[in-house]
Amino acid sequence: MPASLPLASRIAQLLAFLAVGVFSALMLSKVLPYLSFEKGILFLTTKSAATNDNSLFRLGFYVHITSSLWALVAGLLQFVPALYRWRPRLHRTLGKVYVVSILALAAPSGLILAAFANGGLAAKIGFTMQCLVWWLATGHAYRMARQRRWLLHAEWMLRAYAITLAAMSLRLESYGLYYVFHTKPIETYLTVTWLSWTGNLLLAEVLVQAGLGRWYAQALAPPVPLKYFKD
Repeated sequence: MPASLPLASRIAQLLAFLAVGVFSALMLSKVLPYLSFEKGILFLTTKSAATNDNSLFRLGFYVHITSSLWALVAGLLQFVPALYRWRPRLHRTLGKVYVVSILALAAPSGLILAAFANGGLAAKIGFTMQCLVWWLATGHAYRMARQRRWLLHAEWMLRAYAITLAAMSLRLESYGLYYVFHTKPIETYLTVTWLSWTGNLLLAEVLVQAGLGRWYAQALAPPVPLKYFKD
């Protein structure tokens, strides 16, 4: 059995889960208006008429906002040990939903949106790099699970989900930069384009090096020889 997390760590974990849960509900409320498929609403008003009429952009947009939402929820549930102990098959099914959502839908559609991003070349490159790293990290996490290398699987899932949470970080950082540090809108936008996912990756790496991946590997993996928990 894995060692229990210290009380402070468990409280921090609970707060993180609550924050992501609340954000998921908020994102659902933001996504629903788009399902009317109207062109001139909310975020779409920042795009030109030509972009809004572009079939590839619209396909990428609707695929991205829906697949990213359920990936956010499916990914969060992957980090609930109680769910694995209660329904291990459900854990595996949700894991496959998460992986397919990222590899086949969210990341590829994100690349489409990156090509239409506002903010010039810096923003386009930032969002493109985010989607590529997201795709690679998720794919590697899945390969490690297929090879039953549970420690590496858990560590790469932490990294991959950190990028999934970039949408949450982007909004929080935007508010902080704009309202606290009074940055200009374009400065805020270009900063969070990169910081939202690189900052999350850095935090994930700190947690991995602190042993969170090993804890999850031991908490979630089926009984296997000790060698599978080694790098």
